[in-house]
Amino acid sequence: MPRVAQPIWYLLPMRTAFVIAIGTVVWMVSSTRAPLAAAASPCVTATPTCTEWIALGRGSARSMVYRSFPLDVRNEGIRRATVMVHGAGRNADHYFTTVTSAAFIAGALEDTIVVSPKLTACNDKLEPNEVGWSCTGDSWRSGGMAVTHPDLSSFDFIDQIVTKLANKRVFPNLRAIVVTGHSAGGQLVARYQMSNRVHDSIGTPMSYVVANPSSYAWPSATRPLSLDDATPENAKGAWETEKPHAKFSYGAFQGSGACPNYDRWPAGLQNRTAGYTVNTSDEQLKKQLVSRPTTYLLGQVDTLPLGGFDSSCPAMAQGATRRARGEAFVKYVNEQLGAKHGIQIVPECGHNDRCVFTTDAVLPLIFPK
Repeated sequence: MPRVAQPIWYLLPMRTAFVIAIGTVVWMVSSTRAPLAAAASPCVTATPTCTEWIALGRGSARSMVYRSFPLDVRNEGIRRATVMVHGAGRNADHYFTTVTSAAFIAGALEDTIVVSPKLTACNDKLEPNEVGWSCTGDSWRSGGMAVTHPDLSSFDFIDQIVTKLANKRVFPNLRAIVVTGHSAGGQLVARYQMSNRVHDSIGTPMSYVVANPSSYAWPSATRPLSLDDATPENAKGAWETEKPHAKFSYGAFQGSGACPNYDRWPAGLQNRTAGYTVNTSDEQLKKQLVSRPTTYLLGQVDTLPLGGFDSSCPAMAQGATRRARGEAFVKYVNEQLGAKHGIQIVPECGHNDRCVFTTDAVLPLIFPK
């Protein structure tokens, strides 16, 4: 019998309640099991006991992560790692419980190390020597330099996490690293995918899962034309189907006169005058964008300007909704540049990380076998 799609306001509370229940079970199991060696039992609560400081650069700079196992204690039982980047709220604790709950559902808690970095920014209170990032311009979402430590970028932080995970002396049996994020975290992961300098050097396969970002770094000056699936009315009505829309055409951006910044980094590749990507050519960024294994997750009903939706003119140049922006971007990269990136419309989900990451079809992407 065919499934009848339900409106998101009906489904999300049910899904959220289910995940909360799962998280409670995870906590109960972890808190009642017999004592084991420090590295044998996953830490799954968003409390100080599950945090760790990561040293950055050559001085005393540091940033914090939540993690399910220590990053410097040898652990032969770990087979994979999942790095989950938070959204604009910089609520790493929430995203840590989301991904550990997903790991429980996937049966992956015991052999996966989960890491959720906290990119402290804006007016957040800083601990001693903690790095503070920018929230505007070339910000923490795009590898921008730290406000407190101008020699460090937000991508340096992710590089350091990935490098620690790939250390065979600590995790000798780790075979896969997944970097994923939702919303603003999805923006970071999309740009980190095409920019990072560790993908080919760490000796461990890496993949990327980009969920519901508001914008992308477009690899050319062209943009989706306001035709077919890219018209505002069709983009907003896309929630009626679980299949990716593909009727997009591309051409010169017609609004460039009123929006001169539409192709500047981080919305495009131009004017990269600082930050992590400053010394990387456009062609190298495009090559890395195309060649690195990536899947894009778009909520079926993420078609409304909710949850920190970016309505700036550079973002609106990419499409009327988050879903349409992702569909148009993936089609362009695959058909025009020759990439083979995956795309999934996550059924019945809006702009909600817990709905997206606890969906059965998504679990194999963030916890690969």
